[in-house]
Amino acid sequence: MNRIIKIAVTLSLTWVSLSFFQKSPFPEAELSNGLIKAHLYLPDSVRGYYRAQRFDWSGVVASLEYKGHRYFGPWRDTHDPLVNDAISGPVEEFMPIHYTEAQPGETFLKIGVGSLKKKNNEPYHFWESFEHVNKGTWKSEVKKDRAVFTHTFTDHAGYAYVYEKTLRLLPGKPILVLEHRLRNTGSKALRTQAYNHNFFVFDTHETGPAYRVTFPFALSTEGPTEGLGDLAEIRKNQWIYRQTVPPHTSTQAFLKGFGPTAKDYDIRVENDRIGVQVKGDQPLTKIVYWSQRTTLCPEPYIQIEAEPGKEFNWKIEYEFFVK
Repeated sequence: MNRIIKIAVTLSLTWVSLSFFQKSPFPEAELSNGLIKAHLYLPDSVRGYYRAQRFDWSGVVASLEYKGHRYFGPWRDTHDPLVNDAISGPVEEFMPIHYTEAQPGETFLKIGVGSLKKKNNEPYHFWESFEHVNKGTWKSEVKKDRAVFTHTFTDHAGYAYVYEKTLRLLPGKPILVLEHRLRNTGSKALRTQAYNHNFFVFDTHETGPAYRVTFPFALSTEGPTEGLGDLAEIRKNQWIYRQTVPPHTSTQAFLKGFGPTAKDYDIRVENDRIGVQVKGDQPLTKIVYWSQRTTLCPEPYIQIEAEPGKEFNWKIEYEFFVK
C-alpha cells in the first residue's frame, strides 16, 4: 500500500512539474529593442496558432507593448486555429490567384497559405473554408529584435515562389517595420492584391468617441456602409465615433479620396492616450475600414505583381506613440 501511495505521489508531482513548466501549445517567440516588446506566434502546419485559409500565416503578433500600453492583442472571445479570422496583429491577406479560371475540384493559390481546392462556381468568399491541398513549407528565424519567416511553395500548375516576411524593431525607436520580398520561382506570373487588416487593440479601451482615424486626404465612400451616421461619421479626412460600438455590431465602409502615389498610405490611429502612425511604400488600390467594439481596422490594399524570375518588394512601418 505504501509503495502504491509513493508511486501515486510521484506521478502526481511529475504531472504538477510538467504542468508548471509547460509552454504555450503554440510555437511562439518574443522580440524586443528595449522600447517595444512583441510576442509572436510562429507559422506551423501542425501546432500553429493560425492554420486557417484567409490570412498569411506569418507575422502574427499576439501582443505588442510600448511604455506600458498595448497596441495589438486578442479581439475575439474564443480561439480556434482553423477559423478564418481567429488571428491578431498586423496580419495580411493576399487575394486568391487562379480562382476564377479554376474549375470545381481544381486548385487556386493564396500566397502565405498555399493551394486550396475550389468547391463550386460561386465567387470567392473569405469566410469560407476550403480543402488545403498544398501548404508549402515554412521556416522561421528569430533574433532578439527581428523575426524572418520564409514560405517556399511549388505546385504542378506552374505557380511557385519564395515569400519572405521580416518583422523588425528599429534600434532606439518605437517603430516596427514589416518588410516583404516575393520572388517568383515558377513559370506563371503572380498578380494579386494584398492588404493589412491591422486589428488594432489599444489596451482594453472599447471602440468609441475617444478614437479617431486620420488619413492624408479628404474622405468619401462608395457602395453600402455600415454604422455611418449613428455609430460613426466622416469629418473631412477623419473617421470618428459618435458612440461606443455595441457588442455584436460593426462599422464598415469602402473609402475613397486617395491618389496614385504612396504618400497617401499614411494612416494615424489614436485615442486620447496612445496611437500609431502607419506608412506604406506602395500606392493604395483600395481602402476598407472596419471596426467593432474590441478592434479598429483600416485595411489598405496594394497591387502585387511578380513575373517569372522576378521579385516584388514592399514595406509597412508602424510608429507607436504615447500622448
